[in-house]
Amino acid sequence: MDIDILALRKQFDRIGARVAVSPVVVERWQRTRGPGIDIGSDRTGEFFDIRVRPTEAVSYDVVDVQPRMRHLLLLARRDGGVKEKYLCGHDERHWFVCAVPERHGISGVVTAMQALQPTEVRIVAEQSLRPKLRLRRHNAAFIRQGEWFFVPAPDLVVDERRIHRNEPISRGGGGKPHWCEFLHRRDGEAVMVCRQHPGGLTMDEYERLIQAQPSARMWRWQARRRNATVYVRGRVSHPDHRTVVLPSWHRVLMNTESEAAASRNVVFLD
Repeated sequence: MDIDILALRKQFDRIGARVAVSPVVVERWQRTRGPGIDIGSDRTGEFFDIRVRPTEAVSYDVVDVQPRMRHLLLLARRDGGVKEKYLCGHDERHWFVCAVPERHGISGVVTAMQALQPTEVRIVAEQSLRPKLRLRRHNAAFIRQGEWFFVPAPDLVVDERRIHRNEPISRGGGGKPHWCEFLHRRDGEAVMVCRQHPGGLTMDEYERLIQAQPSARMWRWQARRRNATVYVRGRVSHPDHRTVVLPSWHRVLMNTESEAAASRNVVFLD
């Protein structure tokens, strides 16, 4: 481990945040808090918690700080020359950390935020917005709430019988869902979802599980569609974000964090 804690604290302080570096520990009942970056909380408030194994060859450095945006770009160097980048910042009500996809030209906060935009969002923004408007949460091209982007679909016609009410959308990793007043799904793969399997099981996988473990029927399963094209309208709410109201249908797209290998080291997602 080669981490200059004082230097990290100085840089995080520039965006009004606290940071701590702590070792991996085994908690009660042998539950392990593994290495990674989390958002911790104590009596003073939230802080960035970087957890490392004492024998791990890793260093963390801040490569760009944008105090007015309250964002910074953190670079991790691991064994074998592996480099990972994380966008750390404040979004509406809470601090967040987000792994950035491994792409060329990501040298600062702005390029990291651009890389996290889905391709469709980035193209529409570049075609229709001035540069200073492209990263705002609300603009003419899209509305963003956390990791979700809502892009206007003015020509969409939906059969009222295929509209779901008060439906959740989730990345499938067990985080807190965003709740949508009206939702319409097209295509995708039918899956069964529960707390034990937040990413969903295909119908064949679900049937095999039930046959092998009949008690699994009691796990409060819900039918969902994975990788569907999703549209929402009305109120979209989440406890960590301001509610957005979409008067017409918008296509739902998720940010590109899942494309980053470093996303496995991000513990706090929502």
